[in-house]
This record gives sequence, C-alpha cells and structure tokens, in this order.
Amino acid sequence: MSRLGCLILLLGLALVAAQDGYEGYHIFEVTPSTPAQGDFLKQLSHEGYDFLSLSRSLGKPSRVIVSPQQLESFQRLLTAHQLNHRLINGNLGATIAEEFAQRQMQRLLKPITGKGRLTTDRYYTHEEITNYINDLATRFPSRVYVKTVGWSYEKREMKTITITNGDGRANKKVIFMDGGFHAREWISPAAVLYVIDQLAEKFEQNADLLKDFDWVILPVVNPDGYEHTQTGTLARIFRKTRQPYRFLGQTCYGADPNRNFDFHWNEEGASSNPCMDTFAGPTAFSEPETIVVRDLMHSLADRGIMYLTIHSYGNYLLYPWGWTSDLPDTVDQLDAVARAGGDAIQAATGTVYEVGSSTNVLYIAAGASDDYAFYAGFNISITMELSGGGATGFDPPASSIDEFVTETWIGIRAMAEKVIEIF
Repeated sequence: MSRLGCLILLLGLALVAAQDGYEGYHIFEVTPSTPAQGDFLKQLSHEGYDFLSLSRSLGKPSRVIVSPQQLESFQRLLTAHQLNHRLINGNLGATIAEEFAQRQMQRLLKPITGKGRLTTDRYYTHEEITNYINDLATRFPSRVYVKTVGWSYEKREMKTITITNGDGRANKKVIFMDGGFHAREWISPAAVLYVIDQLAEKFEQNADLLKDFDWVILPVVNPDGYEHTQTGTLARIFRKTRQPYRFLGQTCYGADPNRNFDFHWNEEGASSNPCMDTFAGPTAFSEPETIVVRDLMHSLADRGIMYLTIHSYGNYLLYPWGWTSDLPDTVDQLDAVARAGGDAIQAATGTVYEVGSSTNVLYIAAGASDDYAFYAGFNISITMELSGGGATGFDPPASSIDEFVTETWIGIRAMAEKVIEIF
C-alpha cells in the first residue's frame, strides 16, 4: 500500500474510532471568582465530572470533560452558580481521533531506529524509551548505568538510568527523578528524556551538575497505563495503572499510583472507589509500580538529597505536605529550591509557575510520592506540574514538545543548582 493509501486508511480508522471514544463530549474551562464557586467545582469533581485540571486559586481556570448526557444539567449548574466559563472543545472524540491518526502516520513515515539521540518532535513508547537508555549505557559505559528495578503489573520491564561524571567516586549525593506516574501525561516522560539527553549527551555543558551528585532517573513509573493510552482514542485520557478491580459487578482498571503510597494513605483527596481516577488502591502499595518507586527511595535515602517527580499539567512547583495544610520545619529550603526553578523559567520564557505546598496551592491529596519521599528522608521533594497543551491539556502537539521540554529543563537545572548550593 502506498503512503497516501496508508494515510487515507488511518484517517478513516480514526473517524470510526471517534464514534466509540468521546464522540460528542465537550470540554469547558470554568473559572471561579469566589471561594464558594471554588468549593462547588471541587464538589463536582466528586460527583462524576471528569476534571482535567482543578485549581483552588480564584481567577485560575479549571478544565472539565462533560459527556452528552451531562451537558444540559451542567449548563444549568453553571448558570445557577454564575460561573464564568467558555467552551474549549465541542467534540473531544473527533479531536483525539485526528491526533491519533497523525501520530500513526508519523510512525509510518519516520520509524525509530533505536540508536542515537532521540528527537523532540514526537512521543515515544515505553519500549523505545527503554531501548534509548540501553543505548546510552552502551555508548557511555563509564558514565551511564542502566538497571532493571522491577516489573509492572503487565510484566513490562522497569529500568532506571544512573548518570554520573565517570570519576568512579562512590557514595555521592543523589538526585532521584521520575516521570510518567499518570498514563495520559505524555509530556512528562518527554521532559524526563530531555533531562537524560542533557546530562548524558551534553555532559560537558552540564558537568557541574554531576561533580558531587549522581542522577538516578526512572523515565516511566506507569508503563502499562502509558502504553494503554497509545492504543486508541478511547484510551487516550486514561490516568491510572492497569491492574483490574471488581466493583459493583463491573471491572474497573487501575489505581492512581500517586495516591497509593503508605503515608497517610487513603485519607482526604483519595478515593476508595476503583472506578474513580483518584482510587488509592485496595491497600497501600497494592500496585507493583509504586513498590518499585518505594524501594528505590529507601535504597537511595542515605544519599538522596532531592526527589523530583514530573507531572502535567498546571504550571506548579509543589512541595510537602500534600496530606495537610501544615508546613514542614524545613519549608524555607523547600521553597528556595522550588522558587529557583520558577524564577528561572519566568526569566527565560515568561511562563509563570505557582510555588507552594501541595495542599495550600491546590487541594489535599494524601498518599502521594512526594510526601512519601520527604518522609523517607529526602531533604527536598518537589512535584513539577508542567504547562498544559492541546484540547485536554494532556496532549500538547508534537510540534510543541521541544518548547515544553527546553523550558522545563531551565527550571530543573536551576533547582539542581540551588540544591548543590544548599547541600
């Protein structure tokens, strides 16, 4: 079949897929101007409305998916509560289907070789990411080490990459970084890959970050969910892991890995309903993926200075605590590191990141990895929520990846410099 024929076939398949995946679903941007309106949006998030982003900050928009069945009642609620809103997308299914077809065509026209540097013009599969870090270890054997640290529920191999300066000095301090906690947040692994590229491929420009620190990086925490979101349009905005759970006669898949940690597990901000996006799991560490992260944290805790986890979206730099509005005794250090990143990004690009503790900037979310890392002994623990893009906020177009990841690196580099200065 010719490439044109393949394109026509893919577009046709996308249109068919749109009929099954979010056809007729709307996305609204809703902006609270009073505390009562903010509380009302939070209430809606527990009543079957799928919020893609939810901010407690007045004047900052939240984004919500509304099904055709919910549309009339949702519009009545907006009017009754006098909420400022605008329609972002009138047919989410068609938008996702078109993007899916474009990605498939890109893969057809520009296949991955598995060797050499990765470009920033596409999103990569978990297998491609793993092949890349394996290749880095082959090309830079004195500085780069790859280790299998566990397996996902669906038996995907999970590997870390450790990047050093190659001087052979043992027991250096550690920056531990991960990405891909939530399946639909594709820009997260992309940003982590760019950090790996800067530290490994561009070592000379960034050698100062590796003099006294090793970087241990897990590019994709949730490989099953990440791969699932690349299977079709209906799966694209799936969030959780892929372990199945039965609930009221139906099977719902996955737990929220960022509510599954055994520190104030299943308290406020988490759900005990397996069909909710914030399902904390039947027990703490029920998911093999979070066990991997937990074990890494404990294995590194005696050297671990900074834990950094990359998410999207919302332009936030968040630190503990997420389970309470109380602040840690070392809040000044946490704030200094986070603000170094936010200030550097704003100075370079004008993008503004909101900085503060998770609960005070957003809402309580107990059982998260950043709280657990801080509890486990990391001096600095930060969640970086990147900018949003595309219809859902979780789907920046491939043409924008480079802009997103280079901006993210500016902030990460500045935070690492501040950590080196303090510790």
